[in-house]
Amino acid sequence: MKTLLVDDQALVLEGLRNFLMANGIEVVGTARNGAEALNQFAMLKPDLILMDIQLEGYDGIQTTQMIKKEYPEVKIVMLTAKEDEESLFAAVQAGASGYLLKDMEPKSFIRQLTGLATGETPLAPGLVERMLREISRHKQSGGKISGAQRELTDRQREVLDLLVEGLTYKEIASRLDLKEATVKYHVKEIIAKMHLTNRAQLIAHASRQGLTKDKRVDT
Repeated sequence: MKTLLVDDQALVLEGLRNFLMANGIEVVGTARNGAEALNQFAMLKPDLILMDIQLEGYDGIQTTQMIKKEYPEVKIVMLTAKEDEESLFAAVQAGASGYLLKDMEPKSFIRQLTGLATGETPLAPGLVERMLREISRHKQSGGKISGAQRELTDRQREVLDLLVEGLTYKEIASRLDLKEATVKYHVKEIIAKMHLTNRAQLIAHASRQGLTKDKRVDT
């Protein structure tokens, strides 16, 4: 994947660039702020943007919104130094494909990024746990089920349950005795029914709405 790095700290940029290239990820450019990121993206057309969420001028969320508006196919993964579920949900709503912490274990960081190629969603483990707590909180507060959620088939609800638990496509396929391609098809259908744009948005939406097994409604 051709990758563009965006961070306002030169030392972080250089270190991340060297680390990624040493692990076989091509870095085609770097930027120090949102405006530079927009210019660099227009020139380089990378497949992936790794961007700090806190930038001068346009922040990471604003920059993501502007890029995704013109180029919805590009993958953007937000980087942050702290676990903040509000920023996570805002980034995903803006169109980010994932959200990783800067202090992650290196092997886990690379594994999360390379999973993008097979349709996985890069999310730091701690943030997945926060999402599950959000589901539990919403469940206890008695959140309502939307019409779109009622349209899901039983199989789609099973896939969504496991997706929110953090399982990969391969793991879901094994658990439900399905082909991986079938799982991907179900996720695509769920995203369409929920009027969302990507898997990261689906996971965030499910977390906010409390879409768990016992939230199902018979149809």
